Amino acid sequence: MSGASLTIRKLRRDFGAKRVLQDVDLDVARGQFVSLIGASGVGKSTLLKIIAGLDTPTSGSIRIGEPGEKPDVRMMFQEDRLLPWRSILDNVTIGTRSRETEARKLLAAVGLAGREDEFPSVLSGGQKQRAALARALLHKPDLLLLDEPFGALDALTRAAMQQLLSDLLEEAPRTVLLVTHDVEEALLLSDRVIVMRSGRIAHDLVLEGSRPRARGDATLARLKEELVRSLLLDEGQTRNGVQETASSSALEAAE
Repeated sequence: MSGASLTIRKLRRDFGAKRVLQDVDLDVARGQFVSLIGASGVGKSTLLKIIAGLDTPTSGSIRIGEPGEKPDVRMMFQEDRLLPWRSILDNVTIGTRSRETEARKLLAAVGLAGREDEFPSVLSGGQKQRAALARALLHKPDLLLLDEPFGALDALTRAAMQQLLSDLLEEAPRTVLLVTHDVEEALLLSDRVIVMRSGRIAHDLVLEGSRPRARGDATLARLKEELVRSLLLDEGQTRNGVQETASSSALEAAE
């Protein structure tokens, strides 16, 4: 199975009187890479945690895979979450048995060959995230959930991690959901970009062509400008407590 399908219907999540997710419907096909973007507090990470089983929806349903399938779901966070008292190799193989050889191959693939016996404290932030990515991929998840995994990295390291992720997914396709505040990252890596607003899916932008895409592509540059403008407006409205509809002409034209 090269990835698991995902079906979400009428998903709602309340925290007391605050409604974070409202009637979310989403279909993701096997092997698709889908990015979730939106202003802070619109429910992106909450949705990801519910899909991962780390939170419970107030109502609605989620189905991962088809009837009879038992897909594996893994989540990678912005923090590397490596255990400081374990070696890199031991961190990667947590929860597995007799997979050391495969783990070493993955560490080599992410550029950490020869660092297996070192401890997280001697690695840079980017190297720690490489180890965390190797740990997530060792389980061969059918659905990989990424919650801003490169958000704390510098621009060059982030670009390198984006390329690394693309290369690894090309070798071993799977379904991916990425939460990111980086619009360019979403446009470069994804088959679809989901724009969330006020706990709902406001736009579902389908991107043409194969991924990853060229950073200098004129169409992507135009989409990025329009998306950023819309998201900045959303962010300002969220901070001011104002609920208005942001301009989305470019998104509608692209759909």
